[in-house]
Amino acid sequence: MGISRKEALDCLRSNDLIGIGMEADAVRLRLHPEGVVSYAIEAAIDCATVMGGGTREGNHPAVGCAHRLFDAIRETIELGSTGVRLVSGVGCALKSSDMEWFEGLLRGVRQRFPSLWIETLSAAEILSLANGCGLGLRETIARLRDAGLDSIASEDTQAQGSPRCCSTAEWIAVHRAAHRLGMRTVATLRFGAGETLQQRVDTLAAIRQLQEETGGFTAFVPVATEVASGRELDAVTAVEQLKTLATARVFLDNIQNIQWSGAAQGLKVLQMGLRFGANDAGSVTPQGIDAKAGFGQNAAAANHPSEEDLRRIIRDAGFQPMQRDTSYRMMFLN
Repeated sequence: MGISRKEALDCLRSNDLIGIGMEADAVRLRLHPEGVVSYAIEAAIDCATVMGGGTREGNHPAVGCAHRLFDAIRETIELGSTGVRLVSGVGCALKSSDMEWFEGLLRGVRQRFPSLWIETLSAAEILSLANGCGLGLRETIARLRDAGLDSIASEDTQAQGSPRCCSTAEWIAVHRAAHRLGMRTVATLRFGAGETLQQRVDTLAAIRQLQEETGGFTAFVPVATEVASGRELDAVTAVEQLKTLATARVFLDNIQNIQWSGAAQGLKVLQMGLRFGANDAGSVTPQGIDAKAGFGQNAAAANHPSEEDLRRIIRDAGFQPMQRDTSYRMMFLN
C-alpha cells in the first residue's frame, strides 16, 4: 500500500525534491522493472470544426456532415493512430436530444472502424447528459458504451478547491459507474488552480480509494493548470510539477501507469519526470495532421512533440521507448 495522506501532504510540503523523486523512482522500478517508457499515437478531433458547415441541429453539426468526421478518422488511422478522442465542445449544458445525437455518431464511427478505441465526453458532460435525459449514470454510460464508446474523456479532472463543472464526488461517481460496466478510464488531476495542498491530497485519496474498489483506472495523469495570463512566470513551477508527480507515484501505487505528458509539461520537464516516477509519456498526434484544422488537443497542438522527439527524450533519459495502444496494451519497442 502507498503512503498515508499525512505522508503525502508532507511530501508536497517538503523541500527535499531529490529525496521524494528517488522514492518515486523506486516505486516505478518495482512496478516497471523492464526499463521502458510507453507512449501512444492518438488523434484528438474537434467534431464541431471538422463537421462544421451546413445546417446545425441544436448544439451539434448536422448528421449529414458526419462523413467529414469519418474521413478525418480514416486519415488518422492511415497515419498510425490507434485511438481517437472526439472533442464534443458542447460543455456542461446537455439535454435529452443530445443523447440520440451522440449515440448516432458513435454507432457511425464504430460501424466504420470496429477496432478503433473511441473516447469522448468528460465526466462533467456525462453527468450533465444524465441529468438532461432524466437517466441514471449507469444507464447513460451503458447506452453510450453500447453505441461504441470505449472510455470517457479524462482531461476535466481537477483537485478539490479548483473551478470545475462537477464536484470530486460527482466525478468519482461517473468513473465508478463506468468501471462497474467494464469500462477502463484514466484519472487526470489538474492542479495549481488555487486549491490547497490538503485538497490536492484529498483528491488523490479519492482516486486511490476508487481504484482499490474497482481497479478500473489504467493510468493517472497529473497536469499543471495553464494560467490565464499566459506568462511562464505565473505558471506552476517545474519544482512543484515534479513534486506533485513524485508524490502521486508513491501515493497511488495501486495504479499501474503514471503518465507525464510532453505536450502539457514541455519536453525537458517530461524527461525529468521519467526519473520522478512516470513510466508513460502520453500521446503524440500522427505526423502529417498536426497543423490541420480540427486536429490536436488544444490550440497549441502544432507545438506538441513529434514521435521522433518523444523517442529521443525517452532514450536520453535512459529508457527504451515502447509504443502502446490507447488502452495501454503494449505493441512494440522502438
